[in-house]
Amino acid sequence: MRTIGIIAEYNPFHSGHRHHIAGVRAAFGPDCAVAAVMSGNWVQRGDAAIADKWTRAALALEEGADLVLELPTLWAAASAETFARGGVALLEAMGCVDALSFGSEAGDLASLQAAANCLSSPEWWGELRKGLDRGLSFPAARQAAAEAIIREAAACLRGPNNNLGIEYLRALKMSSSSIAPHTLPRLGAGHDEAGDEGTPHLSGSVLRDRLLWDRDADLRPYLTASAQETLGRDPASLAFCTQGVLARLRTMEAEDFARLPDSGEGLSNKLRDAARQARSLDELYFLVKSKRYTLSRVRRLVLWAFLGLTQGDRPETPPYLRVLGFNSRGQQVLRTMKDTASLPVLVKPAHIKGLDEAARRVFDLEARSTGLYDLCRQGFGTGPALNEYTRSPIRKH
Repeated sequence: MRTIGIIAEYNPFHSGHRHHIAGVRAAFGPDCAVAAVMSGNWVQRGDAAIADKWTRAALALEEGADLVLELPTLWAAASAETFARGGVALLEAMGCVDALSFGSEAGDLASLQAAANCLSSPEWWGELRKGLDRGLSFPAARQAAAEAIIREAAACLRGPNNNLGIEYLRALKMSSSSIAPHTLPRLGAGHDEAGDEGTPHLSGSVLRDRLLWDRDADLRPYLTASAQETLGRDPASLAFCTQGVLARLRTMEAEDFARLPDSGEGLSNKLRDAARQARSLDELYFLVKSKRYTLSRVRRLVLWAFLGLTQGDRPETPPYLRVLGFNSRGQQVLRTMKDTASLPVLVKPAHIKGLDEAARRVFDLEARSTGLYDLCRQGFGTGPALNEYTRSPIRKH
């Protein structure tokens, strides 16, 4: 049985993700196992996931995934490069993954591989420095540097899913991985684009907005009726904990801000000043965001500050494989992993006790972050708290 890896947020799982898994099975056979490395409770855009990781894992299993592993917050709520490096490291650590499949606007590996090779070249670093010295934001400097080297072939860097795919390719090469890359064309609205109601697939950002703020919206066929009901029951957003976030930032000292990741170039001071006057998260982001500091970078910085995480908390790669859910085919993969996995596999809560000190620290930080996620649920206080130390994986038959 072939095992195909996917790295995703499933925030939420929608028709585009369903199309991707169907494409994987069309390419690799209906009996292949789909193993998804999925962001936990916090996501790359610097926000709480719309639903907790166990709920999202259950929906992914219902929609075609066979095994769902967690990408810890330290890598999930990070830049595309770190996100990709963490996801690829976990797939590699499974020891039984044949291919990594991802969606891309390009839909073809040749152009993405050319860009990946460019971004890994010494020449690109020199060009990138020139752009940053001119005051360009990192994405703009990155684009300009690539265009200076590979000309029109750099156009693929303008697609957000292309960019993630390029980072997957770079991560595979850096780890000398035997996992084969595979891409499928992404259809429908682009990342964070509204798209028309008639488009094949709406973006996750649009669906999240509808679930959070338009509870009467009918989101079929982008979400199944049962998924919409589940996701709309108790959605989460960092905005629901605005005062908690601002309280945390206003009690931080200058050295606390300086320890946040990607906080150089005066960004930490700007964030500290903005936190003293902002009355909402949107205002906070607006006060800090600039041509040099992208919105996504600012949002992640605010999230890390709220979670009490620092640059030094993140090891080079994740130190364990945390199982969030599986079905019978996923269980077969787990049996194989008993012999092939190069990291501890956490299936039962009791397995946490077997972690070494460094890995246990990462898990404890994850547990703390889950406790703070609990505060961001719209229905906080109406149900039991989420508990990392007692929660078992979702099992689907």
